Amino acid sequence: MHRILRPDGSLYLHIDHTAHAWVKCLLDAVFGHKNFRNEIIWCYRGGGVPKSDFARKHDTILRYTKGDKVTFNVDAVRIPYSGDSLERLKYTARSFRASRVYDSYQPNAKGKHPEDWWLMQPIMPSSKERTGYPTQKPLALYERIIKASSNEGDIVLDPFCGCATTCVAAEKLGRQWVGMDRWPKAPDVILERLEKTGLYTADLESARQIGLLHKGDITLETTPPTRSDANEETVPYLKLKTPIPQESWEKLSTKQIRALLESAQGQCDKVVCGGCGRALESAFMEVDHIMPRVDGGVNSIVNRILLCSPCNRAKGGTLTLHGLRRENRKSGWMHDENEAKDAQQWAGDMAHRVRAEWDSAEVQSMIKGGARQA
Repeated sequence: MHRILRPDGSLYLHIDHTAHAWVKCLLDAVFGHKNFRNEIIWCYRGGGVPKSDFARKHDTILRYTKGDKVTFNVDAVRIPYSGDSLERLKYTARSFRASRVYDSYQPNAKGKHPEDWWLMQPIMPSSKERTGYPTQKPLALYERIIKASSNEGDIVLDPFCGCATTCVAAEKLGRQWVGMDRWPKAPDVILERLEKTGLYTADLESARQIGLLHKGDITLETTPPTRSDANEETVPYLKLKTPIPQESWEKLSTKQIRALLESAQGQCDKVVCGGCGRALESAFMEVDHIMPRVDGGVNSIVNRILLCSPCNRAKGGTLTLHGLRRENRKSGWMHDENEAKDAQQWAGDMAHRVRAEWDSAEVQSMIKGGARQA
């Protein structure tokens, strides 16, 4: 979902108390904890209660986005004020503004900004909306989500659509939709619910006259789609521990890589920083990545460079080496950009040599002894 989500899209994951804590950790790993937007509590009444516990009458909906660009239509989901709530607003305005009285306070005519707790009753056994699906959710619940985080014509995807509540809500609100489920009856239920809601008819002629969906408008696929990214891992925050086969030269330690990069520059006491071009004693140099790991940069010598401590701190875990040099030019920290580029070229030449001549005695000697070569 992270991979295919639009930059301004949102993910809403509906979960109960049995797995909420684990799923929150997983979503933080995939989307990044800074992209966590809301923990929405859907609360309700009714049903049985336990004898020795508080009654469990809520579900959790975790809302995440892909970045800072967010679609959020607050006016579409505002909640109408009741008489009591208006009086409370006036009272609060008076009590928290010292002696100033705000009896002329006028709330937003479209309603109040919704909180992150939603009081909404589940589907009653006698409801006409009920399909018999065991975990069916109210249509109004998903309509609120779709109104808030999408616009007409947008695509809404539910990868666990079950009895098609998301699909029906999306169709009612003028969105395109995709529903996925392993339940064999899911396609039939979707058509039944759309027809029952007055959005679909099997009669092509009637559909054209009234402007409803018909069978030709809905595509059913039974073969899982092929991923468009060759199954590559593109989630920046998820650190997978799946072992990946590596060549021997890819398993060099940071200490060994450091010795090789120092050897590449061929200087006795000083080496050049690849970020600012300063020549310093090797003890003041640190090994960093040319392309950050979060952007897919590998951990082998082909992606390593020597930087001075200030440059390493400035680069952090997000800037590329090119980006670091750009920032150094802006801040005035750049000492000699040509020398910095030469240092990168020397590092690249050494990486190529290690790959091509791994078994040679000379390369092995440099790895073990750290001898500097011209």
